[in-house]
Amino acid sequence: MRRRVCFWLIAIALAAALLAWALWANKALVLTRFELRSARLPAAFEGFKIAQVSDLHNAVFGEGNSKLLALLREAEPDIVAVTGDLVDSRHTDIDAAAAFIEAAAEIAPVYCVTGNHEARLDFGEIEARLEAAGAVVLRNEAVRIERGGEEIRLAGIDDPAFVRTGGSAAERAERELAELPDDGAYTVLLAHRPELAELYAEYGADAVLSGHAHGGQVRLPLLGGLYAPGQGLLPEYDAGVYELGGTSLVVSRGLGSSVFPLRINNRPELVLITLRCEK
Repeated sequence: MRRRVCFWLIAIALAAALLAWALWANKALVLTRFELRSARLPAAFEGFKIAQVSDLHNAVFGEGNSKLLALLREAEPDIVAVTGDLVDSRHTDIDAAAAFIEAAAEIAPVYCVTGNHEARLDFGEIEARLEAAGAVVLRNEAVRIERGGEEIRLAGIDDPAFVRTGGSAAERAERELAELPDDGAYTVLLAHRPELAELYAEYGADAVLSGHAHGGQVRLPLLGGLYAPGQGLLPEYDAGVYELGGTSLVVSRGLGSSVFPLRINNRPELVLITLRCEK
């Protein structure tokens, strides 16, 4: 009897410790650094830094997102790229999203694309608020970024969920990419869904920044993410950098959560990408 009581006390203690660790880890931000190398990158952009904010889902890290903003300042990016699901369709807080963008825009120019959660909402109001806060919202369009007399191209497409008819998500995304003329410049593409990686590579983007997978939500030792929307169990593109021919795909594990409230073995991350000229 005594052994059984001890067993259950130990089991309860371990479960409580694991829960406490998981709750801590869900708010313990980490800065993940990647370098992307390309012979096509103009020399003036050597060392150019892009901070990627993905899948925030209206999460708050410190009062007014002070901890996330402090980490963003520490990263010292040249631009900030928001790759979708800044808001959450289930508990939408436009004021918090706009306040974060306004503060981030004081650190570096901010460029946003939509995710599937923005597609579920009246995005017109949200878009207006983000633009008023200082963001450039890229909706199947591209802008030029100049540095030292040279330029690169920053392009962004809407999440395919904005168009609910007319074929698969890949077919809809392909039509959106067709709206972006290719002039041969080094191109960074912001596109929410990593499962369309082969399509982005076919388009010819040099670098693609995506999110959506939440790192698989639950990350298993040696195996990686457990499940991602659009990819299912053990997703192929869950986190990190993937090379597809001449295209580098960066998949952020993201910052927030949506349907399942806990990220397991999967701390929220701010990604910092440094562009390098391949020699």
